[in-house]
Amino acid sequence: MEALDLARWQFGITTVYHFLFVPLTIGLSVIVASLQTAWYRTGKHEYLQATKFFGKLFLINFAMGVVTGIVQEFQFGMNWSEYSRFVGDIFGAPLAMEALLAFFLESTFIGLWIFGWDKLPRGVHLACIWAAAIGSNLSAYFILAANSWMRNPVGYTVNPDTGRAELTDIWAVLSSPQSSSTFVHVLAGSFITAGLFVVAVSAFKLWRARSGGDGGATTGEHELFRKALRTGLIVTMIAGVLSIYSGDNQAKLAAEYEPMKLAGAEALWNTEDAAHFSMFAVGDTEAGNNIVDLGVPYVLSFLATGEFGGTVEGINDIQATYEAAYGPGDYTPNIFILYWSFRLMMGFGFFGIGIAVLGLWLTRKGRLPRSGWFYRAAILGLPAALLANTFGWILTEMGRQPWTVHGVLLTADSVSPGVSLTEVAFSLTVFTLLYGTLAVVEAGLLWRYVKAGPTHVTPPQDDDPDHSANVPAFVY
Repeated sequence: MEALDLARWQFGITTVYHFLFVPLTIGLSVIVASLQTAWYRTGKHEYLQATKFFGKLFLINFAMGVVTGIVQEFQFGMNWSEYSRFVGDIFGAPLAMEALLAFFLESTFIGLWIFGWDKLPRGVHLACIWAAAIGSNLSAYFILAANSWMRNPVGYTVNPDTGRAELTDIWAVLSSPQSSSTFVHVLAGSFITAGLFVVAVSAFKLWRARSGGDGGATTGEHELFRKALRTGLIVTMIAGVLSIYSGDNQAKLAAEYEPMKLAGAEALWNTEDAAHFSMFAVGDTEAGNNIVDLGVPYVLSFLATGEFGGTVEGINDIQATYEAAYGPGDYTPNIFILYWSFRLMMGFGFFGIGIAVLGLWLTRKGRLPRSGWFYRAAILGLPAALLANTFGWILTEMGRQPWTVHGVLLTADSVSPGVSLTEVAFSLTVFTLLYGTLAVVEAGLLWRYVKAGPTHVTPPQDDDPDHSANVPAFVY
C-alpha cells in the first residue's frame, strides 16, 4: 500500500461524508423558505410552526455541512499538492466565487434570519431566508462547475514553461454542458433528499401519534404534519421527474465526454450497435468479457445516443484508444464499483420516488394512510435518498479514474510528493474518528428536536402584520 491509496480513501471518505449534508441543505433551505412564504401569505399558524420546526433541523445540518466542507478543501494542500499546483489557476476561480459570493450571501442572510425574527419586518425577514436559499444553490453551482471541469476540461491552456494549466475562459468553465447538466441532476437529487427528509419526519410524528408512542404529534400538531407530509411528497415527486430527465442527459454527455465511465457502468466490454442495458452481469476483468449478462435490448444505445441502433463504445476499444493517445497504461476504472454503484444509485432513487407516488395517492383529498407499513416505508425513504446520492458520487468520481483531470492529469501524478504513508494513515484515522463523533452529535441533535416537536409560538396580531413587534422570536 502506498500513500496514494490512503490519500484516495481519505478524500473519498471526506467527500461522501460531506455530501450527506449538502443535498439536505440545498433542498431544505428552499422548503423552509416556501413554508415561511406560505405563512406570510396565509397567516396560518401551522405554517409558522412548520417553518420554525424544520428551520431548526436545517440549521443543524447547515452547521455540519460547513465544518466538513472546510476540512475537505484543506486536503487539496495536504495530500494533493501536485494537483493544486497544476490546476490551481483554474480550479481556484469557481471556488473563490463560491466563497466570496455564494457562501457569503448564504451565511450572512442565515444569520439575519436566525436573529431577525423579532427585529425585522416580516417581508424583509422572509427575503433573508430566500437569499440564503439562493446562496446555497449558487454555492452548489460553482463547486459543481469546478468538479465538472475535471471530467471535461475546457477554457484552459498548459503553460510549457511552468507546466501548469492556466485559465483562458472562465465562462467556458461555468457554462459547459457538463456543468449545467451536473448541477440540474444534483439539484434534483437534493430536493428528493430534502423532500424525503420532510416526509420521514412527518411520517414518524403521525405514526407515533396513531400508535400512542412517545414523540408523536399532538392534536394541535396533526394538521401541521399532515400538510408537511403532503409538501414533502410533492417536492419529491417533482424532483424525481427532473432527476430522470437530467439523468438521461448525463448518460448522453458521458457517452460523448466520458465513454469509459459509461462503458464501465454497463460492463460493456466491446463496442456494440443497438447495445442492451445490463440488468445483471458477472464479468472477468482480466479476460475483458462477461460470463453472465442479462439485459434489455436497445436501451443502452437509446440512453447514450438517442437512437435504438446507436453505437456505444466498449471498454476494450476505449482502452486501446487511450493507450494510443496517452501511452501505455491501464486506463480502466474499477468496473465492479462502477457497475453496482450505478444500479444502487438508481435502485435507491426509484425507491424514494416510488414512496412519493404512493404517498400522494394515499394522502389525496385530505386523507392519511391507516396502515403502519406506509409510515415505516416513508421513514426508510430518507436513508434511501442519502444512499442514492452517495452511490451517485462514487460513480462520478470513480468513473473518472485513473484521471484527476480527464485526459490531462493522472491521479498518481496528483498526490503530494512529500507526504508519507504514515502521515496519511494518521490523518485518515483522526478524520474518521472525528467524523464518527460528529455523526453521533448530528444524529443526537436531530433526534432530540424531532422527538420534541415544534416549539409553541404565539401568532402575531392582525392589527399591524408587517411590524417587527408582531413577529415571534426564534426559539431554540
